[in-house]
Amino acid sequence: MLDYNITLPSKPKVLTEDDFKGTYEIEGLYPGYGHTLGNSLRRIILSSLLGAAITTVKIEGAPHEFSTLDGVKEDVITILLNLKKVRFKLTTMEPQTITLSIKGAKEVTAGDIKVSGQVEVLNPELHIATLTDKNANLTIEMVVTKGFGYVAKEVHQKEKVDIGTIALDAIFTPIRRVNYEVDNMRVGDRTDYNRLKLTVETDGTIAPRRALESSIEIMINQLKAVIGFVEKKEVEEVEEEEASEKPAKKDAVDSEFLKTRIENLDLSTRTNNALAGANIRTVGGLARKTEEDLLEIDGLGDKGIQEIKRALSVHSITLKD
Repeated sequence: MLDYNITLPSKPKVLTEDDFKGTYEIEGLYPGYGHTLGNSLRRIILSSLLGAAITTVKIEGAPHEFSTLDGVKEDVITILLNLKKVRFKLTTMEPQTITLSIKGAKEVTAGDIKVSGQVEVLNPELHIATLTDKNANLTIEMVVTKGFGYVAKEVHQKEKVDIGTIALDAIFTPIRRVNYEVDNMRVGDRTDYNRLKLTVETDGTIAPRRALESSIEIMINQLKAVIGFVEKKEVEEVEEEEASEKPAKKDAVDSEFLKTRIENLDLSTRTNNALAGANIRTVGGLARKTEEDLLEIDGLGDKGIQEIKRALSVHSITLKD
């Protein structure tokens, strides 16, 4: 008798694993599902895991990124490129200010950065600069922020910064690389089932196994959110109710804008990261939250909520009452 059920795969099996790199195997995937699952998980792992990076830098004696410093071998651009490679582990959602102050001839490494108890430098041996003169001085103030994926410096430049502060492209992702392979395997009488092998390499801020688990959880939550359909009658009733309560608002709000990402509101990086950490991705999703809901989000205080309300009001949108 033919079996018309789509069988479920096995749980991931550890092939090799250390603090930075792990290879995991999932067997018994229905034919074709190896690439479906592998490609989806790879994209989520690369784009959707929280990490930390330097977002702004202020170097004493360097008003802009094209400056040079007396007694320092590297120019400012090279120093900035090196700072972008420093990997951090943050135990808070709040941005942290860290400093570097070195005098005299010596090599400067990431281990020379002075951090708070909530910040850890994971690659202290990383070269930052070389001071070539006994009278040389290198003083840098940096802000480390949590975020997702890659964020261009133009996003950070939208925030109010002091004169002489340089915004950096931030590589937040804690993932160095992700690869997957798909092979055929036998299940019962069939030989076209898939075996998925995933290799995850991180910067040490997250264990490779946890990175894979988190990506699976994110995928499950996203799919759960789209199970079922909104009935047309239900949509019409909601629209009629909103029209009777707030006719002016209904006319003013662009329904397509509600579907766009929260980045279109031009919020600060800190506020964007806090909302992303709470899995609030769209303007509509944000508008469905009450002020009390937002107060429960880590890293989002009264100041952030007022910023959100102002940004929404520009588009004739308000938070849920």
